[in-house]
Amino acid sequence: MTTRNRKTFGLNSLSLAVSVALAGSLATSFAFAADEEGEKLDNVEKIAVVGSRSAPRSIGDSTVPIDIISGDDIRKSGNSDMLEILKGAVPSLNVHSNPISDAASLVRPANLRGLSADSTLILLNGKRFHRSSVIAFLGGGINDGAHGPDISVIPSIALKQVEVLRDGAAAQYGSDAIAGVMNFVLKDNAEGGSLEVKTGEYYEGDGATTEIAGNIGMPLTKDGFVNLSFQYKNADATSRSVQRPDAAAFANAGLDVANPAQIWGSPEINDDITLFANLGLDLDDHSEAYLFGNYSERDVKGGFYYRNPNSRPGVYGGIVRNVDGTNSYRPRPMDANAPTDAEQAAMDAWDGATPTVLVGSLDSQDQQLNCPLVEIQSNGLPDQAALDSLAAANCFAFNNTIPGGFTPNFGGNIVDTSLFVGTKGEFQMDFLEGILYDFSGSYGSNKSSYKIVNTLNASMGPDSPRDFNPGKYIQTEWNFNADFVKFVDWGLDDDVSIATGLEWHDETFEVVAGDEASFKVGPLFSQGFGIGSNGFPGFQPSAAGEYTRKNKAIYLDTSMPLLDNLVAEFAVRYEDYDSFGSTVNYKLAANWNIIDELAVRGSFNTGFRAPTVGQANVSNVQTNLSDGVLVDSALLPPTNPISVQLGGTELTPEESKSFTFGTIYTEGDFFLTVDYYNIKVDDRISQSEKIELTDADKATLKAAGVPNVDGLSQVSFFTNDFDTTTQGIDVVANYTAQLFAGDSTFALAYNWNETKVDSYSEITGDFKVSRLENDLPNHRATFTWGQSWDQFNLFTRVNYFGEYQGVHVDYIDTVNTGKAAVTVDMELSYFINDSFSVALGAQNLFDQDATEINFTEAGAAACNSADDPCVNNQWGGIYYETSPFGFNGGYYYLKGTYTF
Repeated sequence: MTTRNRKTFGLNSLSLAVSVALAGSLATSFAFAADEEGEKLDNVEKIAVVGSRSAPRSIGDSTVPIDIISGDDIRKSGNSDMLEILKGAVPSLNVHSNPISDAASLVRPANLRGLSADSTLILLNGKRFHRSSVIAFLGGGINDGAHGPDISVIPSIALKQVEVLRDGAAAQYGSDAIAGVMNFVLKDNAEGGSLEVKTGEYYEGDGATTEIAGNIGMPLTKDGFVNLSFQYKNADATSRSVQRPDAAAFANAGLDVANPAQIWGSPEINDDITLFANLGLDLDDHSEAYLFGNYSERDVKGGFYYRNPNSRPGVYGGIVRNVDGTNSYRPRPMDANAPTDAEQAAMDAWDGATPTVLVGSLDSQDQQLNCPLVEIQSNGLPDQAALDSLAAANCFAFNNTIPGGFTPNFGGNIVDTSLFVGTKGEFQMDFLEGILYDFSGSYGSNKSSYKIVNTLNASMGPDSPRDFNPGKYIQTEWNFNADFVKFVDWGLDDDVSIATGLEWHDETFEVVAGDEASFKVGPLFSQGFGIGSNGFPGFQPSAAGEYTRKNKAIYLDTSMPLLDNLVAEFAVRYEDYDSFGSTVNYKLAANWNIIDELAVRGSFNTGFRAPTVGQANVSNVQTNLSDGVLVDSALLPPTNPISVQLGGTELTPEESKSFTFGTIYTEGDFFLTVDYYNIKVDDRISQSEKIELTDADKATLKAAGVPNVDGLSQVSFFTNDFDTTTQGIDVVANYTAQLFAGDSTFALAYNWNETKVDSYSEITGDFKVSRLENDLPNHRATFTWGQSWDQFNLFTRVNYFGEYQGVHVDYIDTVNTGKAAVTVDMELSYFINDSFSVALGAQNLFDQDATEINFTEAGAAACNSADDPCVNNQWGGIYYETSPFGFNGGYYYLKGTYTF
C-alpha cells in the first residue's frame, strides 16, 4: 500500500502518529502500513523503553509527554497483572490492592495523575475500548463509583507496545481523556511466535500463580497477517491477617471459628483465560482491511467482613441490654402496636457498648414478640439453656444454627469480549485523491455475574439458603468511526496535516435480577432482621432493566510545521449526548526546538467526562462500617426520591481545563524530559458519603409512597459535588552505553503529584476529601538498569514510594501516615540457544513490608499470642490497604520461554 507523503505524516504529526492524539489512531495505523513497505519512520521507531536497550523513552519531537513501553519490557516485570506491570513502568500511575471492596476486588481501578480510574481513556490499537460492567462502589475515596475499562484482560504476550499519553485528549477522543490516554498496541507479526510458562508465589508461601501464554504470527495469504495470543492463569488467594480478637475469644470458648475469621488479601482467581486476535489484509495497493478483538473470562473469589454473633444487627437479633438489666426492652413486630413513650425512652437510652443479652425473634410477624432474653455469659457465649428454650416460645435465633458467626465470600464470573473491524487506505477518486481514510466499527461487552456464599438471608430465618446468585451487570458498547487525514501545502516548512472525523457511540448498562432468595423479604423482616443475601443483597426485579444512551461527535485536528523547528497543533471537538446535551472542547499544543539539543513544548486542553449510564441508573446495597459497626447502606440512583430527599440531582458532565509545559534535552545517548502539568476538574462525579436516614427523612419518604424505607439505615448516590486541582511534575531520563562488557541502558522516571479539593459540600464530607488529597503518595520514582550480554540479560528496577495516608476499612479512626519505602524488582534471563531461555526473577526482592496498622497495648493484649502482630482496630488486618506497593510482600517466579 502506497500513500503520498507518508513519512511527512509520521514526522510532523507526532501527536497523531505516536501520542495517540488523532481519534481512531489514524496516524499510527498508516505509519505501520508504511513501515510494511520499508519506509522507515524515524520518529515512530525512535522510542524508548524503561530498562531496555532502545533509544529514548519519550518522543523528542512530540508536543505532549508520552511513555512508550515495549512488549519485551512489559514481560520482564515479573507480574501477570497488567495493572501491576504498568504501575512499575509509569510512576504517575497508582493501583491499590482493594481487599474486601465488593466488586472493586474483581476489577481493580487504576489512577493516572491522581485522578479516578474513569478519567483515563483506554484504547486498543487506537480504538476506544469498552468499559467494564463493574462499578467500584467501595473505591477507597478516589475511585468511589469509578466506572472504567478492565485493563487486566489484556495479556502482555499479545502486546507490541503500550503508549501512555500523559496529557488531556478529550478534544480528539471525547469523554474520559482528562488525565490521559493509554493505547495498547497488539502484535502484528506475520510469522514466528513464542510460548511462555511461568510459576511463582509470595515469600509468605501463598498466592501461588501458574501462567501459560503463547503468541503466533501467520500469513493471511501473501498480503496479510494473523496474529493470535492466549493466556491461561490461576492464582491462589493471599492473606495478610491475624485473628480478630472477638473471633479468637469465641474460639477460646469452644466455638468453631475459622482462623483467621476475616481475611485481608488478594482474591483467588481461577480459570483466567484470555484470547486475542489481530488480523490485517492488503486489499490492493491503496487499501487494507483489519479485524481484532478478544474473549476473556475468569472466576474471582474474595473475602468479606466477619459477622460477630453478639453484635451484628439485623442478623443475630437487634436488641441487647446491659448486665444490670437496665433498659431491657422486649420488642414487638413492626406491624404491632407502637411502643409506649416509656418503652421508646428505654430504647433511646439503651447503651449498646457492652452487649450482654441477645433477643430471639418470632417465626411469625403476626404474633406479638415476647421472646425470652438470652444472657451473655462471662465467656462471651449466650446461655445455651435459654437458647434451647426459644423454640418452645415460638422464637428463633441464628445462634442455634451458626453459633460462631460467619464470613461471607464474595466473587463472580467476569466475561469480556470485543470485536473491531474496519478498512483504511487512500482514496483514488480525482476529487478525493490524497485523502487517507479509516472506517471502523466495534462491539464491546463486559458481563459480571456475582456470587456470594457462606452467608444468609436473615429475614428467611431457618429456611434461608447459604449460597446466593445476586444477579448480573452487563455493559455493552457500539462504536462507529469515519476518520480522514489530508496533507496540504500551505507554503510552510512542510505539509500541514488536517484530520477530521465522525463518531457514533451507543452505550447500554443492563441489570439482571438475582435469584429470589437473594432479595426476598422473609417473614422475620418485621422483627428487625435484614432482607436479602447478607453482604451483597440481590438485585430485585424492580431494579432490573436496560439503560441506554447514544452520542455522536465530529472533530477537527491539525498539525502545522510553522518553522523548521516549530510545530503547532490545534484540535476541536463537538459532541452531543441524547441525555444531557452537547459539549465543545479544544486543544492547543506546540513544540519549539530552540537548538539541536534543547526543545520546549506545551499544551492547553479543555475536556469533559460524561456520567456513565451505569452511574446514572444503578442501585445496590453494600455492607460497610459505620462508627465501628457493620450496617447495610443503599446506593440509589441520584434521581431516586430518597436521593432527592437527601440532596441528589441528575448527573451532569465533569468539565476540565489543563495545561502542560515541559522541556526536552538530548545529547548523544542521553535523553531528558521535564514536564509540569495542571488539571482543574469541576463538578467531579463520585459516590456521596453514606448519609444516615433520620426519622423525619423516613416519614417524608413514606408520605411520598416510597417503599421499604424502614429497612434502610444509610443512603448514598452519585453526585457532581466537588471541584479539584491536580498538579505535578514528570521527569524522564534515559542513557544508553556499552558498559560491563555488554550493552547498558539506564532510565530514571520521577513523578510529583498533588491534588487539592477546591470546593465540596457535606454530601462529599471531610473524610472523603482527605482520601482524595492524601491517599496517594505525592512522590514516586523508578530507576531501571537493563544489562545485556551474549547469553544473559539482567533487568533491575528500583521503586520509590513516598509517604501516603494509611487507611484501614474506610474508617477514619484508623488513619495514620504510611511510611515511604523502596522496593527492588529483578529478573535474570539465560538464553540456552536461539529458541529457549529461562528467567528467574523477583518482585519486591527484599520483601519490603507495607506500613503496619497502628497498635496499642490494649490491642496487643487481645492478640492470639506474643508472636502475632497486634492491631487495635479489631478487624484483623496487619497492613494498610492503601499501601502504594501493595501489602503482599516479596514474590519470586521462574519462567521458561520457547521462541520460534
